[in-house]
Amino acid sequence: MAQKFMTDEIKAKLLENGKASASAIGRDGNTPDHVPVVKYFTPDGACTWLLTELDPEDPDIAFGLCDLGMGFPELGTVRISELQSVRGKMGLPVERDTGFKADKPLSAYAEAANKAQSIQA
Repeated sequence: MAQKFMTDEIKAKLLENGKASASAIGRDGNTPDHVPVVKYFTPDGACTWLLTELDPEDPDIAFGLCDLGMGFPELGTVRISELQSVRGKMGLPVERDTGFKADKPLSAYAEAANKAQSIQA
C-alpha cells in the first residue's frame, strides 16, 4: 500500500504553525522559527522540501525550505497540489520521508543548506 502524502497529524501541525505565524505577524511582525514538520523529496531527482507550516487561509500553500537541486536552496512557499504533481527524471512522484525527524529550527537547516548548496537533512 502506498504511503499517504500528508497524514492528518502532519496537516494539523502544519496548520497550527501557520496560525502561530499569522498571529505573530499581526502582533509584532516577527514569525516563529518553527522546526520542520515534514520532509518531501524526489526519489529519482535532487529536489527536497522541508515544510514548517500551511497558510491557514489557503492550506494548499506551504512554507519551508525548498531545494530544486540547482545549488540554490531557499525559503519560500510551494503549493501542496503542485508537489503532488511533480515527477522526477524517471517519472516517480514526490515522496514523504517517513523517517525524517527534525532536530533544529528551519533557520539552522537554511543556513546549512546555503553553505552546502543543498538541503542537508
